[in-house]
Amino acid sequence: MSRPVIVVVGAGPGVSGSLARRSADEGYDVALLGQDQHVLDDLAADLERRGATVGHARVDVTDDEATRAAVRRFGEHSGRIDVLHFNPSVFRQKDPLELTVAELLADVALGVGALLTAVQAARPFMSAGARISVTGSVAADEPWEGAASLGVQKAGVRNLVQSIDKTLAPHGIRAVSVTVRGALAREGAFAPDRVAEALWSAVRTDEADWRSEVPYDG
Repeated sequence: MSRPVIVVVGAGPGVSGSLARRSADEGYDVALLGQDQHVLDDLAADLERRGATVGHARVDVTDDEATRAAVRRFGEHSGRIDVLHFNPSVFRQKDPLELTVAELLADVALGVGALLTAVQAARPFMSAGARISVTGSVAADEPWEGAASLGVQKAGVRNLVQSIDKTLAPHGIRAVSVTVRGALAREGAFAPDRVAEALWSAVRTDEADWRSEVPYDG
């Protein structure tokens, strides 16, 4: 049998990179979508040293056509997608009196809408037991007015995950948003490796105990 495959959307040096490494250590091959070619190259090299076969594509995930094409290529190459992880969000430091409607919609397109694109493209390659995970945030519940669009993104993506989970559950595919209830840091409980471990644990939860939203308090 072929090795399981994780597709990481919004791959970078933080939580998503840590989750990619955790998955590689567990025997997964990895596909990376991101915007920074140097970051993708460095992460791919690290994953390959861990024994994973790695594919990567530099993609703006708000480009629907390009994102769908990249996810399809990964799925067609491997014949399967076992985990789809979605990480993107935009931190735009503007309060509600400064933020324009166009900026809000652009941020939601990346932080929420791109999940639809990725899920729809990945679905033909996902079978019973496959999982979808999303990096959530306390901003969904406790938004900071100084970056008003971030809370909207995180509340929206969590809500969308719940709809995705209900839609795919009859097929044995589940979706989860892990709400990180603290500020990411280089060290400590909210370091990328610790948050990635919480995501990995959520993805590996038994069907009988599944929840579409899991808080991570550190």
